[in-house]
Amino acid sequence: MRTLAFLGIGLMGRPMATRLAQAGFGLRAWNRNPAKAEALRASGVQPVADLAQAVQGAQCVLSMLEAGPAVGEVMRAALPALTPGTLWIDMSSTRQDEALAFQALLAEGGCRFIDAPVSGGVGGAEAGTLAIMAGAAPEDFDQVVNILQALGRPQRVGPVGSGQVAKLCNQLIVGATLNVVAEALLLAQAAGADPAAVREAIRGGFAGSRILDVHGQRMLERNFVPGGQVKTQLKDLRNVLAAAAGAGLHLPVTELVTRQYETIADAVPTADHAAALLALEWMNPGIRLGEMTDQLP
Repeated sequence: MRTLAFLGIGLMGRPMATRLAQAGFGLRAWNRNPAKAEALRASGVQPVADLAQAVQGAQCVLSMLEAGPAVGEVMRAALPALTPGTLWIDMSSTRQDEALAFQALLAEGGCRFIDAPVSGGVGGAEAGTLAIMAGAAPEDFDQVVNILQALGRPQRVGPVGSGQVAKLCNQLIVGATLNVVAEALLLAQAAGADPAAVREAIRGGFAGSRILDVHGQRMLERNFVPGGQVKTQLKDLRNVLAAAAGAGLHLPVTELVTRQYETIADAVPTADHAAALLALEWMNPGIRLGEMTDQLP
């Protein structure tokens, strides 16, 4: 597969599309705002303003859109222009039932589908180190694994829909850990220890994690410029709870973490999800981590 279409040139889509072009794939890029796709021309990407023209003749279509409804809308609009046999890889974060509906919609047009959400944020997209969780038929995954390897580390986790389940598991852990790191640092501050030194001391033990490394530092710097956004984290956590309800599960920690993000969703929806610290501080008036000024989008 050498002719690709990439739909959605946002925070994640821009570096992902750039890496595919740099890997030598013939890449067309489409975005609702054509200027965002046009900005990639210098990177070897062919910007296309018309959606049908972007996907027509493409052997593989990749989408990186805000949420399930946006994916469905774009997919329905593009479907008449797709060549039968086209393989559509949706790398957005959606619900499992939405992924299954996308598969059924494409099958009506003789096309195939993979749900392949990612983790690693903008930094991972820029570095080509994304964790890619693919729900796919084995033969479909094998056909596009070289494409996905240009973006990071792809892993097939089961049939279509399984990628979104894996992403929900990822977001559950990320969301909960962000809140626990915020609690640990604020406890250190309130109890008289140096929170930066506490973070450094525990990084090499069992409490060490990528989130403590990256987002612990963000919290100390009060840097809430995204990165992953509060509104996106909240959307994912609500999808976790919906999946849990469908499976007959009660997830008390996820319910608590979801409520924490809900308290800041209206005030700072586009802040980095490390703003879990702000939600915690609002619960504890008069206690604040450090003395730096908040950096907000």
